[in-house]
Amino acid sequence: MTGLVLKMSVSLDGFVCGPNGEIDWIFESFDPDFTVWLAERLGRADVHIMGRRTFADMAAWWPTSTEVFAAPMNAIPKALFSRRGDVFEGTTAALRDAAAHRDRKGDSVSSTSLSESWQSAEVIQGDLVEGLASLKARYGTVLAHGGATFGQSLVASGMIDEYWLAVHPVALGRGQPLFVTLPTALPLRLCDAEVFPSGVIAKILRPATEGVGRARSIL
Repeated sequence: MTGLVLKMSVSLDGFVCGPNGEIDWIFESFDPDFTVWLAERLGRADVHIMGRRTFADMAAWWPTSTEVFAAPMNAIPKALFSRRGDVFEGTTAALRDAAAHRDRKGDSVSSTSLSESWQSAEVIQGDLVEGLASLKARYGTVLAHGGATFGQSLVASGMIDEYWLAVHPVALGRGQPLFVTLPTALPLRLCDAEVFPSGVIAKILRPATEGVGRARSIL
């Protein structure tokens, strides 16, 4: 896949986080097979892009992480979208939830300093669509990470070529939805789906043009 890809975890009822940004529910349904699926796809990116809040969380997390996702997250170039031209300062609910999950698992933390790819991240200000078009012209696969707000802005832009949605087996009842900014209905074509032992369903979708996709289970 080349173009702009949005990777998001969503609940069964379509929320990407709780009302205050909580993502603790995501970690409850990770399993080894889903971990392999996700790590392999992270490695396909030619550039990782994110909003200022998510960038701050990830820059604080991945350089010292020993998780399998750390290698592709640290090695691949980054771009940061920030109207202010700066990085968010503070602690988000997402970062607190991730740290609490790591503490419960007893995972280790490395002493690696902030890697070059984080320090040299491109900061993009101004018009979102123009910034996305510039990245798509320079890179093959532009992999976007939410934040609810950033994800909603990408959906509204109409620039997304492919969605990688991990649907977790939980209903939140309330929270921040991904598709709330759509001006009209967005038909999508299911290109691939995998069901994992934990109940996570990984869906690859593209804006609908023709045909139908396939689905398979690894249960």
